[in-house]
Amino acid sequence: MTKTLPLAKSNPHPLEPFIQKLLGAEALLPDSETNVLEVVGILKSYGVVLDAYSKNLIYIADHQFLVLFPFFKYFNGRVTLPQLLRHWWHDRINFEYAEYCMKTMLWHGGGKMDEYLDSDDFLRHCQAAVAAKIKTNLPIRVLDSLFPDFLPEQVRQLAYYSALGQFWRVMSDLFIDLSDAYDGVRVQTIPEVVAFIKAGLVAAAANPIAYAVEIDGTSYELLPKSAGLTFLMDVAVPYVEAVFFRGTPFLGTVSYNAQANQISVDQGRFDYGALYADPLPVGGAGIPPTLLMQDMRHYLPDYLTAFYQSSGRGLDDVRVKICQSFQKSMFCVTSASLQGLLPHPADTQDPRERATNHAFLAGWMDRLATSRLDVVQL
Repeated sequence: MTKTLPLAKSNPHPLEPFIQKLLGAEALLPDSETNVLEVVGILKSYGVVLDAYSKNLIYIADHQFLVLFPFFKYFNGRVTLPQLLRHWWHDRINFEYAEYCMKTMLWHGGGKMDEYLDSDDFLRHCQAAVAAKIKTNLPIRVLDSLFPDFLPEQVRQLAYYSALGQFWRVMSDLFIDLSDAYDGVRVQTIPEVVAFIKAGLVAAAANPIAYAVEIDGTSYELLPKSAGLTFLMDVAVPYVEAVFFRGTPFLGTVSYNAQANQISVDQGRFDYGALYADPLPVGGAGIPPTLLMQDMRHYLPDYLTAFYQSSGRGLDDVRVKICQSFQKSMFCVTSASLQGLLPHPADTQDPRERATNHAFLAGWMDRLATSRLDVVQL
């Protein structure tokens, strides 16, 4: 009689409990009344800010096309003395943060949109728009002849302005709707928050992402519908990769000196995104998310302001508290995104499909191993 050794069992993933939570329609964030209050409240203020960011990004893409010195790009075409005074007094939305996210997406790339912007088809559309825009501008024509890659790169950046603006338009409405559902007692738990966001992402998944600019009464397509770019796979997923996971090294927190080796030479290993950030440096010089926290501070719902006021240092460290709440909310958005991207239904009984789902989530959990996932469990 031949005895065979039992099959070796593979070790469970270190974050296996979180994989099971996601497969069970739960979230990466624990369910509690406080977490629901923080997440919904901060997403409401984020939704208001995203509304402003979205409108400004789309305005720049549509009306500041190849304006190389766009001094009034943050005014959405309405420049008045009171607005100028408020701008110089810094009593305004920090649109610089929206541009930071846009440039982070442009730099990290990824997805079919990134591929399309490097295609010959895009270059043909781009050259037609550029030729129309600069036909009477001799200095820019000279610049274009000397540096033929400069203006196309500017147009690629404007395409990201428009795409991110379209993405945030959807997310702003979704977060405001979530707040209304919370106020109407239709959403009361973290799994319900995640389910609400997932439903919104799935509903918008196939929305086309397109961009055209009007020059002298003629419309020039730059991201044509024929390119087949869609909301979820071509903008939302690259956005999550670039802003939630990779991000960019913040000045003042790491050395840019190559000899110091504090920044990985592999962009894919960057972990400066929202899911990894330490809330304490918020407020320091060179920390772009500080601008977002400052913007959200103006639109906190009363119940969230009262919650911050009643804990710790009150409102003295409100930006740090906003950052902590925002990080919790981003783990909810990540939960919704991962559940929406599962290769097969989460409750499938097919062993192969279940294994594929597990492997998909395990890959993302590998990347979350060094994130703030353990901190938000407290």
